[in-house]
Amino acid sequence: MKQASSFEKVAARCWNLLNEGKPFTPIFVVGTMSLFYFSVLLQDAVSFFISFLVILPLLILYYLYDFPLFLRNYLWIPFIAYLMIWQQYSLSLLLFAAGLYFFFTILFWGTLYYHLRIGTSWLNFTRFWKLVLKNSDSTSGNAQEQLPKFLLILSLWSFYFEEVRVSGLSAITVDLMTLLLFYGALFVFTFILHRYLFDWKPKVIPTYTEDEAPSKPLSDKVVVIVVDGMRKERFEEAKTPFLDKLRKEGTDYAQMETVYPARTVVCFTSMFTGTYPFEHGIKSNMVWKLGIKVESIFDSLRKVNKKGRMLAVAHLVDSMGKDVETFTAVMNKDQADRNIIERAKQVMKEQDPDLFIVQLIGTDQIGHSRGVLYNEYIEKIEEADALIEEYVKWLEKEGKMDNTTLVICADHGQADGIGGHGHLDEGERYVPFFVHGPHIEKGKVVNEKQSLVSLAPTIAYLLGAPYPSHSRGRVLKEAIRKEEQH
Repeated sequence: MKQASSFEKVAARCWNLLNEGKPFTPIFVVGTMSLFYFSVLLQDAVSFFISFLVILPLLILYYLYDFPLFLRNYLWIPFIAYLMIWQQYSLSLLLFAAGLYFFFTILFWGTLYYHLRIGTSWLNFTRFWKLVLKNSDSTSGNAQEQLPKFLLILSLWSFYFEEVRVSGLSAITVDLMTLLLFYGALFVFTFILHRYLFDWKPKVIPTYTEDEAPSKPLSDKVVVIVVDGMRKERFEEAKTPFLDKLRKEGTDYAQMETVYPARTVVCFTSMFTGTYPFEHGIKSNMVWKLGIKVESIFDSLRKVNKKGRMLAVAHLVDSMGKDVETFTAVMNKDQADRNIIERAKQVMKEQDPDLFIVQLIGTDQIGHSRGVLYNEYIEKIEEADALIEEYVKWLEKEGKMDNTTLVICADHGQADGIGGHGHLDEGERYVPFFVHGPHIEKGKVVNEKQSLVSLAPTIAYLLGAPYPSHSRGRVLKEAIRKEEQH
């Protein structure tokens, strides 16, 4: 299995500009206006730029605020207000924009992109259009969020572009008070929505990890297998005999909560630093500044001369840097997890890390490309079960499981539509999470709500390492046999 090349890492970052909803909106709006007014733009670029400045506050507003889940319904109110106040719009421009949007999401992304990257059918568009309309996450494929945003911005921009071309700057000064009142009301409206209606984020643990560390390591190794994007109730529906066995013979956390926003790079970073996006600095899959602002579990292990490795997609290099052993994400959806497990065997044999984290991506890929409520998604979870069984038995054969703690979990679940995750909709908030090993309580179920930020300090506790510098999670001591706690 190939490592992710330098080109793939750069390409992944570029793709995130189009995949993540926040950067997509300005890119799409500027691109649409440039195409629609191409011939006019060549003759009067100054008016194009001046009128662009008029809509800049809108772009800033929509970058700062998420409008997650049902709040996106309120995005239509500013567009309706625009129509009532200015009473002008270009139907041809708006239809052109809608056509471009659905061409990008359904045909380019949902069909061509996924066919070339993971081998989905050329007919994937026959399902993907439904996923785009239902999608609830923070990507560009969230039609219910993106449509009212770009319809408003394009309408306002085209209006002033035409006006400035005819009347110059005076066209703006005449309407300046109306424009200022409109933007002022919109900012107040947005602030109120997010202040009083956006109240479902997971609670942040206010203090740093205070658990007393053990005098010596409990485990020789910790192996964490993250089934990316595994929705909890779909996991319960799947036939997973090996994972069920591990869960019953270990400790199961029935209410393990992911972090906000529930995006892969954000979740992994929080899981292995023990803290939240406001502190470690990774706030979406689009990482503007590479690296984290705090210590990771890998840094903690280095302090006690131990080694950790993460086998993961190229995205995670943006956060964890050289501690990530990458694999290419450009491979057939039916081969991805099989290739990852083979590579995991190779890494364990050649590098023998004390902490080894393996990301399986097949479940997440099929959720994004085919949806989570279909049989293909269940089949990927069942495939992951068989591959994890194969890997654990290989570890046993190699003598790597004698004093090893095994953690099986997901980084986030997935909601309806394009496997939505980010805004914490139904299906993405709580994830499967269970621990198995010689020092772990057997047959125990913990029903109290826990957070994935507890994973890093728990690993540190098991391996006898200091907690990462900004770890806020609590050690999951319920899972550790009482006679071995210190």
